[in-house]
Amino acid sequence: MSLKNVNTVLATACALFALYLGLSFILAPETSTQGVGLPDWPAGNGDGYLIMKGTREFAMGLVIGIVLVTGHRRALGLVLLMEAVAPFGDMINVLAHHGTIAAALGIHGLTSALIAMTGLLILRETSKAHKAVAPAPAAQPA
Repeated sequence: MSLKNVNTVLATACALFALYLGLSFILAPETSTQGVGLPDWPAGNGDGYLIMKGTREFAMGLVIGIVLVTGHRRALGLVLLMEAVAPFGDMINVLAHHGTIAAALGIHGLTSALIAMTGLLILRETSKAHKAVAPAPAAQPA
């Protein structure tokens, strides 16, 4: 299997997971919050914040999917690197609010690392392709 195929599978998994996570927070915020590592859950109208998180996750999945489908590989790598910031921020949030270290690192930190790794692999793939098709320098007039 080529590096491009592996990268495509990884990017597709990132997009589908973000879409799934977003929809689960939008459609069932009260059941989606278990296991994210925070000790206290919003009460009353707090579900609105969880739906906002779901909307963010869903939008992230759409962006990855659209860039993947359009074939802009370098942009896909850059988008994945940018989107790795969101789970990293979630990790910091869990740690700052006295959540479990295992959840912070094991869920959010690992997710951030996997998304960033996928972005870096795609950028590596595109840099190799760019070097392979780079035109030779023009001859200098004498």
